[in-house]
Order: sequence, then structure tokens, then C-alpha cells
Amino acid sequence: MPDPLTVASGVSAAGALVSVWQLRRRALQAEAELEQLQAELAAERHAASHDPLTGLPNRRAFYRLAATLLTDAGGQPLIAVVLDLNDFKQVNDRYGHAAGDQVLISVAQRLAAFAGDNLVARLGGDEFAGLLASPSVDRRWIDHATRRLCEAMAAPIPLGACSVRVTASVGLAPVTGPTQLADALCRADAAMYRAKGVTSRQSPRQLLDAARLAEC
Repeated sequence: MPDPLTVASGVSAAGALVSVWQLRRRALQAEAELEQLQAELAAERHAASHDPLTGLPNRRAFYRLAATLLTDAGGQPLIAVVLDLNDFKQVNDRYGHAAGDQVLISVAQRLAAFAGDNLVARLGGDEFAGLLASPSVDRRWIDHATRRLCEAMAAPIPLGACSVRVTASVGLAPVTGPTQLADALCRADAAMYRAKGVTSRQSPRQLLDAARLAEC
């Protein structure tokens, strides 16, 4: 006949093991729930600061991130860029909104590739902005950057069995200090609208001149 003390000790040990197992399971469950909550919060923060279509920072995030970059720039020249597609409504009207979305995604990808590690964002609609570090702010650098960006935007965009070409009006302006972002964007925006006012009948050189640095 088993010793009652031995049986009691075995039952107690088994109960302790079950308790430890249950505690461990609860701890793992709590850890998994915490990780899920953190992932959901991160997704919510990302959604609040990023454009859902292109994945670029949105307008609010652009101004916040730009302010941080300007504070930490350490005297490095920075250029504000504003880009707006020309006659984008015609893409939606002719090919549909799904095609228009694909065009916006392609433009965002090209702008991000052009900017590299620099900040770019979708401000809304077909308007994009960026803050680019530059070796200088002289006219030749502005000309070169504008030409490259316009060429990148003008490359054909595949849309299923066909492709479309879109052009962009671009404005650039230097940011002279941490508190001058709004002014620089205003001047870049003015340059962009001057470029948009130039008709397609004019030469590429005239288009480039209109998209140059705003002097206002």
C-alpha cells in the first residue's frame, strides 16, 4: 500500500508543476497580447502620419519631420521642393481612378528614389513636397536637380497593356533657417505655378527656366 506521505508529496509536486505551467502560459499569453497591442499602436501611428496610397509621409508628418531636420541640419544647405502633376485629371477621366492611383504610386516611388535618404511626402492629391540636402544652392545645382526630377517624372508609366506619360511642374527654393520652412515652401510653390503656367509648346529650356529657383 502506497505511503500516504509519498502520495501527498507527489500530488503537491504535480500541483506545483501545473501551477508553474499555468503561470508560464499566462505570461506568454500576456506577452503576446502586449506585442499585438504594440503592433496595433505602431500601425495606428504609421497610418496617422503616412499617406495610405503611396506610403509616403503625409502633410502633417512632413512639416514635423522637416522641422526636426532643419534644427539638426548643422548649416548644411537644404532645398524645399514642391512638385505637382500637369493635367492629372485627364488620367482619371480617360483611364479611371485605379489607373490614376497607380500613376500617383509610381510618381511617389520615383520621387523617393530621386531623393534617396532625404524627406519626401505627399501633401495631397497630386501634390508632393520634399526637403533635399544639397552641396550648394547655386543656379547650376538648381538647374541640374530640376532637369533630373522632370525627366524622372516624364518616363512612361505602365498601366496594364498600355503606358502613360505624365509631366510635372517643379519649384525649388533654399531654406535659410529652421524658422523659414513655410517661406521656402511658399517660394517653391510660386516657382512651381510659374512652371505650370508655361505651355507644352515651349521648349524644354523654357520649361526648365520656369521651374528654377523662385527669387521672390
